Amino acid sequence: MDPIRRYLLKAIGLFAAGRAFAGDQPSVQRGTEMPPSSVKPRHVLCFLGKDESLLHPPKAVAKTIADFGFEIDRTYSQARPDPHMERSFGVCWDRVFPKAWSPADEAAVVKHKSVLYVLGPPMDQQKTVAYSAAALRIVEEMIEAGAIAVKGESAGVAHGLERWRQLADQARKGASTGQGLAVTPAVAKACRLAFAKRPLGGERYYETVGYHLVGLPEIHVAKSRGNEWAAVMLMEEIANAMTERGIEATLRDRKLTLSREQDYAENDFKFNPYGIIRVEA
Repeated sequence: MDPIRRYLLKAIGLFAAGRAFAGDQPSVQRGTEMPPSSVKPRHVLCFLGKDESLLHPPKAVAKTIADFGFEIDRTYSQARPDPHMERSFGVCWDRVFPKAWSPADEAAVVKHKSVLYVLGPPMDQQKTVAYSAAALRIVEEMIEAGAIAVKGESAGVAHGLERWRQLADQARKGASTGQGLAVTPAVAKACRLAFAKRPLGGERYYETVGYHLVGLPEIHVAKSRGNEWAAVMLMEEIANAMTERGIEATLRDRKLTLSREQDYAENDFKFNPYGIIRVEA
């Protein structure tokens, strides 16, 4: 078993022995009126294939999926094209990272012949990064096995194949600098870039969605503070601080508060049980 795989399994199974970077915050509810949610987030990964072989991954990939506690969804996976995928990927492509996808990636979506969904297990907050790193590993192996397009359904974000490979490599390199556990700030950042979507334009705020997949509250930045690129920079700055120093310490230092009010229902995969931080003008 390679070291990174072993680290991920240890982080998922024996994480209580180490430090949970963003999740070890027993009192982050301070200053909020609503009680914390009991909802546990989970990953839903969408893979497109060039033929029906996608629905039967190689034994090594199937073992990776099972070892990390993920499972193939046989209800919605299908050995035929889904006519909604072109539009779905069109609104989900990451538009922050330069050249996050290519015309070849768009063409692959149009020409796909099969769809496979892989479901992650419900995640405790302190294990979200480890499971997200495992999800990235599954994405990488599925691409190697022939997947031609990939989307993270839990936040509605898609990257081109090369960008997915870059993010998986970034997580792997971050894990290799860790001390026995794969969950380091570098891994957390790679997973956040892979599975969270930003900036979404709401009525008053630029918003993130998907930060619950790395154990963090969402960050909403008032549009009156500046343009969307300035908002993205501030989102990254606050997220990095929460990952490295903890949620409560970051809220206290920046004089921010946590809200439990949000637009998504608790049964929506985009629902963030850790709340929302709203940065006003």
